[in-house]
Amino acid sequence: MSTAEFGPRPQMAADVARLIRRRIFTGGYPAGSYIRLDQLAAELGISVTPVREALFRLAAEGLLTQRPHRGFQVLPVTGRDIADVADVQAYIGGELASRAAELMTDDEIDRLSKVQDRLEQSYLADDPDRAVALNHEFHRDINRAAKSPKLAQLMSQTTRYALESVYPTVGGWPEQSNHDHRRVLAALRARDPEAARVAMREHLCAAAEPLIEHLRRIRVLDDEE
Repeated sequence: MSTAEFGPRPQMAADVARLIRRRIFTGGYPAGSYIRLDQLAAELGISVTPVREALFRLAAEGLLTQRPHRGFQVLPVTGRDIADVADVQAYIGGELASRAAELMTDDEIDRLSKVQDRLEQSYLADDPDRAVALNHEFHRDINRAAKSPKLAQLMSQTTRYALESVYPTVGGWPEQSNHDHRRVLAALRARDPEAARVAMREHLCAAAEPLIEHLRRIRVLDDEE
């Protein structure tokens, strides 16, 4: 791995944090293992400063804890953690979608529909990286259209924990997600705030169980809940 994968500061700390999250949620850093600042900085070919910032960010998110003289230890992730995050996302996301239904223009909805078209094509092409980017764009555009920046910020904070890059690898989820997105789009186009709220809430709630099963299957979850 090289510095070419990381943007300039202050983005570099966010990039490092994203890398560590991915490793935690794919089993690269098992619960109980230690992430040592100097070692990770040397591996990535960058200074210790952005790595330190990333580790403290992840500790604040509850993914790591700092152990004096030993480094940062990975904390267990449980099914309850995933379900709790999904519940919070469902409430906030539903409210944002409801507000967006009253505020989005026809042009914005048409653009969102085209994003969904490209997302479905990326799934068919087995291009998970593009699928992740387009799924993020779909939800981001709805959240921004709600013109509720504090709620959108809270939503963004929760999506860091339920790692977006995992979902394209979860069996059956792309098909479920496409169906749900089309349902959200129909509610937005109908200018129906309640239908948009329910569609988005059910979509985000539905994501929890397949993700839990996937993480359990690859032995990321701590089953001692």
